[in-house]
Amino acid sequence: MIKEQMTRYRWTICAMLFFATTVNYLDRQVLSLTWKDFIGPEFGWTNTHYGLITMCFSGFYALAMLFAGRFVDWLDTKKGYLWAIGIWSVGACLHALCGVATEAWAGLSDGWVAGAAQAAQGVATGANIVTISVIMFVFARLVLALGEAGNFPAAIKATAEYFPKKDRGFATSIFNAGAQIGALVAPLSIPFIAKAWGWEASFLIIGALGFVWMGFWVFVYKKPEQSPHVNDTELAYILQDDVVEEVVVATPGKVVEVDIIVEPAQPKMTFRQCLTQRQTWSFAIGKFLTDGVWWFYLFWAPAYLSSVYGMPSHDPRAQIAIFVLYAVSMLSLIGGWLPTFFIEKKGMNPYAGRMRAMLIFAFFPLLALLAQPLGHISYWVPVIIIGIAGAAHQAWSANIFSTIGDMFPKSAIATITGIGGMAGGLGSMLIQFGAGKLFDHCEITGLQLWGCEGIESGYLIIFSICAVAYLVGWVVMKSLVPKFKPVIV
Repeated sequence: MIKEQMTRYRWTICAMLFFATTVNYLDRQVLSLTWKDFIGPEFGWTNTHYGLITMCFSGFYALAMLFAGRFVDWLDTKKGYLWAIGIWSVGACLHALCGVATEAWAGLSDGWVAGAAQAAQGVATGANIVTISVIMFVFARLVLALGEAGNFPAAIKATAEYFPKKDRGFATSIFNAGAQIGALVAPLSIPFIAKAWGWEASFLIIGALGFVWMGFWVFVYKKPEQSPHVNDTELAYILQDDVVEEVVVATPGKVVEVDIIVEPAQPKMTFRQCLTQRQTWSFAIGKFLTDGVWWFYLFWAPAYLSSVYGMPSHDPRAQIAIFVLYAVSMLSLIGGWLPTFFIEKKGMNPYAGRMRAMLIFAFFPLLALLAQPLGHISYWVPVIIIGIAGAAHQAWSANIFSTIGDMFPKSAIATITGIGGMAGGLGSMLIQFGAGKLFDHCEITGLQLWGCEGIESGYLIIFSICAVAYLVGWVVMKSLVPKFKPVIV
């Protein structure tokens, strides 16, 4: 019998998920790289104002995640992803109009609402301009959050459709690395665009990338059993976890035909059913305790270098530092390989292998306890430490996402991802706003703590919280789901 050579179209799909996630994080990063040195001085923002905006984004994202997963499960992967990236690309571009809209509302220019604004309140004071500009950016972040909430539910669902369980952790770590690539590209491009053509151009140019991705996705994605690019051998590999029986039909002079009989799909789970499962709460609490750490590093690292070391985002030293930070975080690709090693070499089930790997990754963020105390040596010390902590987070993230596919039916994967994403967004909302208030408080009072003073004391406190979050999260997850237990509907 002639064995048909396996196609590898699943990796094309993985590449598309990688590029979508890269665009997702590029769009998310534009504000963090422009507010301190471009937008903030124009509108008079403080750390508290920026913290409020990022808190609102996290809150919107959290709420949207609750429904995004259900939305993707309802529309299915292809259409759900198109809607998600379309909405967030529009939201990204809307940021570019916030300045014009603020001037118009405040009555400072002949804009589309200037007349009404002037009639109502005349020329706005500086305080009003701050308030109006914050409202405008909060609205733009709302639209961005609504769309971005759909990225991970759709990507995790696509991964579950195109990869067997043993490969999902590695595939997830690859597409999840788009977060680091986006963060790598951002400091090298966004400040340059903002300085050359204005901060508005950076939102428009980066936001337009999503529409380009949509043009490819329309033609690239089909279910593996419907795709002409996936042959029977690859399909059998993809569906190996669901296969009950394979019937081999040998036809003289032809390639062997393989008929694959799979288990019937389980019925869809309701929200209520999902929320009654300990596995759901394990995933959600793990996300709540750790997602905010990554978002804090993502949103505040440029401001940290500017506030503590006097390096604005367009300073080449700051750009190189942020690039190196996220280059170090690319070590997270090991996160997808390590569980596979435990599964294939140590004979563990997928859940046990992932939890073992996640425990190992949970120890690396403890280095963040030293980031600020050793920061007086050089800004490179906290940059490298945060990069290592970021790598540990992304490795952790790839595996916590994969636990959903281990324990839940495919019909519920996007929904569970959405619930966990909502929890992660709530955790991020708390740390974003708390950080902004804390930093302003430390600057005003000159708080001294363990050799640090002022805003440095604020960063010391937040870094310490980030350091222990993963071990706490792992203990809670292990307590809720000690052993592998699939959910049966």
